[in-house]
Amino acid sequence: MRTVFGYLLIVLLLPLAVFLFYFANVEAQQVKSFDEVVEEKIIINDVQLPQASQIVDKNGDPYLEIQKPFRIVVDGEEIPSFLKEVFLQSEDQHFYEHAGIDAAAVMRAMLINAQSNEIEQGASTITQQLARNIYLSHEQTLSRKISEVLYAYQLEKRLSKDEILNLYLNTIYFNNNVYGVEAAAQFYFQKSVNKLTKAEMAFIATIPNNPSLYDPIRNFDNAKERQERLIDIMEREKFLTAQEAEAIKKEPIKLNVRERVDKFENYSTYVEAELKELIASSEGFDEQLKNADGEKKIQIDHKLDARVEEVLSSGVTIHTALDPNMQNKTTSAVSSTLAGSSVEGAAAVINNDTREIVALSGGKDFDKTEFNRSFQAYRQPGSTIKPLLDFAPYVEKTGAGPNSMVSANKYCSMPGYCPKNYSGKEYGMVTLQKALANSYNTAALRLFMQTGPETAFSYLKKFDFDRLTEEDVSPSSHAAALGGFKYGMSPLEIAGAYTSFIDGTYVTPRAIQKVTDREGKVLYEWKDESERIWSQSTTNTMRVMLSGVIKSGTGKKANPGTPYAGGKTGTSQNVRDLWFAGLTDQYTASVWVGKDQSGNVSSMQNYAPHQIIWRRIMQ
Repeated sequence: MRTVFGYLLIVLLLPLAVFLFYFANVEAQQVKSFDEVVEEKIIINDVQLPQASQIVDKNGDPYLEIQKPFRIVVDGEEIPSFLKEVFLQSEDQHFYEHAGIDAAAVMRAMLINAQSNEIEQGASTITQQLARNIYLSHEQTLSRKISEVLYAYQLEKRLSKDEILNLYLNTIYFNNNVYGVEAAAQFYFQKSVNKLTKAEMAFIATIPNNPSLYDPIRNFDNAKERQERLIDIMEREKFLTAQEAEAIKKEPIKLNVRERVDKFENYSTYVEAELKELIASSEGFDEQLKNADGEKKIQIDHKLDARVEEVLSSGVTIHTALDPNMQNKTTSAVSSTLAGSSVEGAAAVINNDTREIVALSGGKDFDKTEFNRSFQAYRQPGSTIKPLLDFAPYVEKTGAGPNSMVSANKYCSMPGYCPKNYSGKEYGMVTLQKALANSYNTAALRLFMQTGPETAFSYLKKFDFDRLTEEDVSPSSHAAALGGFKYGMSPLEIAGAYTSFIDGTYVTPRAIQKVTDREGKVLYEWKDESERIWSQSTTNTMRVMLSGVIKSGTGKKANPGTPYAGGKTGTSQNVRDLWFAGLTDQYTASVWVGKDQSGNVSSMQNYAPHQIIWRRIMQ
């Protein structure tokens, strides 16, 4: 009976057993191994170490280091084996033996440090330190320490020992915003790391242990003492003989601290702004911004800023057209001419052959934190607009020449708009040459109306006037013919537009030639195309008339004495702004003088600082 009951119980429990086995198997399959959990939670991405970028001039010489931070990544082969060994012996003697965590090192470090009363060895492995430097903070908490161990475990699985060591040597901090052994060598000794002596290698190796305490600049003696202790370690571990160690200790350490390169602020501030524009154009941000508004536009702009920061942190070289001699000449001309006055000034200079921006002055005694007036100040252009909006379009449409006639008598282009000549006089019929040379308002307005506002504005729209509004170019906006705009133009924009009088063509003037990575690969460059604005005949006529302004007209004080020079003066309403824009055979430049806050500068009008600055730049 018991046997029968037993079999019956087995038959009844069998489905339950199968049922339990099924679910147990499912549960078992969901249990993850330690490796799987760590793999899922601790994600090791490809490491891209932030590096310093630089901006170079037309000769390839750096004039600004953009330190985010100052780091120069080098391959492991370029790092001397002696320097590697110093770090291994002082930080992690069993680096090539452990799997990222070395429990024995904790006890060893305690013993060695107790004997010397100094922290000669750390308990963290090099892999743990690398994990902390790249992925974690330096806070002293248990959770951070556990995370450090897990990240070290993952790094050891993913990278070889040599890769970990090389990465470590490129990430460690050497104080003074310096990261990595190559940057440290260049900052403290102005040498590449593979050119350092053993004494110098041991000296920089002291710093990461306690960057403030062993800062060579502020605490040289502390660093020197620790250097000698590191050399003793190398002797003790048989990497140096006693004689070698003694010789290295006695070698004098002469710091040659490298000053951060930061010159030509007037120009570099514009380059940084243009870089953002170049990246936006190259990666489609400009189109996104154009089609967005409100909060969406703000979000896109934030993404663009983040992208610019990412590019600058990758160690790029920004190649520019800066001409150091012309830059010094331009800033000196603005500052010296306006010295002692209460007015400001700005200038932009473009090379005629390349159409590149070679010099900028953002203001008198410009400081990098300031508003850069060369491209950020939008002012009423006054009569400097006449060649672009009145004379050249009229010549282009009619085929008129310098000796063609126009009336300079009183003229009303519409009811209530009857501007006068500056002198208040009427001059009868005059040549176009004389009308431009003496800046007769009534003659310029007549030409504008005879061309037709829509036709005249169609030429103006071809230039990169960023703040030109629909209101400005409305057919009823006759004030624009004499320089009256809602916002106005910047000195750089005016200079750019005047380059159309070089040969009749226009291309947006740029400072940046290209952006390359550390290997020299081109990442970004402008793809601008030249556009014909004026016929060759119109260009020739305008060059003759612009030359007359300097020879016998309102711009005589601007005459630089070059084989060719032509330009145009400009004065805004109530003498708030003084302008001179023009060109020689080599350069095109625009100069503005005025006050940051609207104010009258008529007291300087006879002195003509705008013309003097232009002349000093172009001479």
